Amino acid sequence: MSHAIVPRERIEKLIYLIREQKVMLDQDLADLYGVQTKVLVQAVKRNMDRFPSDFMFQLSKEEFSVLWSQIVTSKGKGGRRYPPYAFTEHGVAMLSSVLNSQRAVQVNIEIVRTFVGLRRLLASHEELARKIIDLERKHDSQFRTIFEAIRQLMQPSTGATKKIGFRRSEDK
Repeated sequence: MSHAIVPRERIEKLIYLIREQKVMLDQDLADLYGVQTKVLVQAVKRNMDRFPSDFMFQLSKEEFSVLWSQIVTSKGKGGRRYPPYAFTEHGVAMLSSVLNSQRAVQVNIEIVRTFVGLRRLLASHEELARKIIDLERKHDSQFRTIFEAIRQLMQPSTGATKKIGFRRSEDK
């Protein structure tokens, strides 16, 4: 197995959940591809027909402000004049076709593998949650039966009870 050009752990740290979608930001992608952010954005803008809204969107100023307040480390390159673009998995896959570099292709392969791995992990968590719910339902019905039996045993008897034991013939 060949050594990855970018470690999967590094890529995972650059995937954010925005608008209920897993995305990567333009500046992080540019860094991974070894290009300036403005070069990446220019390539995208020249090929906007390849990036529909489910592939890429620009963050609102509010989203950008919230995201930036959560990112503690600064890139040290000064402020941005506009909110970043966010690329979904499909948008990231499309980037390699507009950047036209071997590094972009190799990095994209690793990014797509990371997205697929995260999807598998999420699916396994969903399967585990489903199994836990099934177990809870199964045990709820079992406990319900046990509690019903206990309630019946706790009810006072209403009928006459027979005495238990032997009777001598003279007591009859």
